Amino acid sequence: MMSFSWYDADMPTMTIDTLRDRLNKWKGIDIAKTANPVFGYGNPKAEIVFVGEAPGQREDEQGKPFVGPAGKLLDELLGSIDLKREDVYITNVVKFRPPANRDPTPEEKEACLPFLQMEISIIKPKVIVPLGRHALTQFFTKLNITDTHGKPQKVGDKLTIFPIYHPAAALHNPGLRQALFDDFKALGSFLQEQKS
Repeated sequence: MMSFSWYDADMPTMTIDTLRDRLNKWKGIDIAKTANPVFGYGNPKAEIVFVGEAPGQREDEQGKPFVGPAGKLLDELLGSIDLKREDVYITNVVKFRPPANRDPTPEEKEACLPFLQMEISIIKPKVIVPLGRHALTQFFTKLNITDTHGKPQKVGDKLTIFPIYHPAAALHNPGLRQALFDDFKALGSFLQEQKS
């Protein structure tokens, strides 16, 4: 397990808006010079944060995460547990679209990780939902999405990581669609238990 010391970091002068402004000016990796920044979106006081891997073409064009086909499925999945985008915060590990939608490189993930950590430190969610293997490995380097999807992983007494397959996986492999809905149902039950 990675250190989560950044989760409790105090961000007195940093807000989501100032962090977004910082990202908009940042050119620390090659793809930042050719793609538009895609910062997180949603409720900055959300108790749950969804983390994908990287923006695709539609996200690059609109500057928002999960607005393409995977985003439509994510909206449907959220609705299945009575959540809307306005209730949650949605972001990505990598903040710029890799060319031709290739997988992000380890260097790109590492370079963008401080932005993700600062987003989470400002929001202070109770639950982080990594969507897919690229997001999961930013929190647990040794866990595998196939073995852990739908199973909450406690981190101390304030935070739970709840891995789920990436919605795009079900678009490429329709056999995973039911697993995604089952994982969201498990997530919904977990969130209800936390309230009681």
